[in-house]
Amino acid sequence: MDMKRDYYEDVAIFTSRWIIFWFCALILGLALFPFIADKFLKTYYVYVANCIAVNIIVAMGLNLLVGYTGQISLGHAGFFAIGAYATIVFMAKLGLPFVVSLFLAASLSALFGFLLGLPALRLEGPYLSIATLGFGLTVTQIIGRVEYFGGRQGLHAPELVIGPLHLDSDISRYYLFVLIAVLVCLFARNLVKTKVGRAFIAIRDADIAAETMGVNLTLYKTLAFAVSAFLAGLAGGLYAFILGYIEPEIFNMLMSIMFLAMVVVGGLGSIFGAIAGAVLLTWLDLTLRNILEVPFLGEWLKVMSRSWFSITGVSNIQYIVFGSIMVLIMMFEPLGIYGLWLRMKKYWKTWPF
Repeated sequence: MDMKRDYYEDVAIFTSRWIIFWFCALILGLALFPFIADKFLKTYYVYVANCIAVNIIVAMGLNLLVGYTGQISLGHAGFFAIGAYATIVFMAKLGLPFVVSLFLAASLSALFGFLLGLPALRLEGPYLSIATLGFGLTVTQIIGRVEYFGGRQGLHAPELVIGPLHLDSDISRYYLFVLIAVLVCLFARNLVKTKVGRAFIAIRDADIAAETMGVNLTLYKTLAFAVSAFLAGLAGGLYAFILGYIEPEIFNMLMSIMFLAMVVVGGLGSIFGAIAGAVLLTWLDLTLRNILEVPFLGEWLKVMSRSWFSITGVSNIQYIVFGSIMVLIMMFEPLGIYGLWLRMKKYWKTWPF
């Protein structure tokens, strides 16, 4: 029997041949996806994949905060906005290279996350939610009133250049975004299995008991906010180049709610859940924005709208469909998509008995 003698043995990525096989298959699939999309689908799906990669980074950071540390945040759109604006300002107005600008912008978001984590030492539950929500709303309001950040007009993202590489298309940016998303997933997966991750989980389960056992609540609560904000800022910097143009209205309260929904629907306290939630909700969000163009469903909605609604307002039914899907998932599987995966795995392991 192979017994583990050290906690850090949990950090090992490849623990069996099957994991090596599926990891290689995943990397190969990600590498070939742009070519498959360009030949058999639409290049639009590469844009969708870029958005999914960015949202996976945000969901992974938010999962460390909410799922593993038990601190609710409704202000991650604020960290996202700081990362996006700071990256463009560092590049366009200070002339810094992309890699340096992205890291500095993410670090700036982490600093604000640390500062926001200080009130979290005394707040919890709905009070912490309101405090983080206020932070997210305040950030966008301040940015919108500072001319240096473009005011209400926003800012245009400069050309994305890394050394000799000019990443001026969705396909060229795809490999950068996916690489960063994979590295972030590996980082989060390893972090939760170290001393820091175990401290996060102890605080989530019983903070008083954790403090009694020697866990420094001040250090780890603020650290969770800082790490989560760093990843949100990192994703925000990448998102600015997906859009090519940013303005304060983009980073609204609905964006923060969407980030939290990704984690909850995917499965709290699960790396797989954060990824699955980001993939599902990002795809649904982008698809339902053009709900009238969805085969069969779009035609049915047009017919129904002529009888009961207005054709101009029927497109907003995406929010009803979107919300209904999330409600159904949580009603029938409180553990989210990760819970469905556990059920499936348990079923096939015991099949046919």
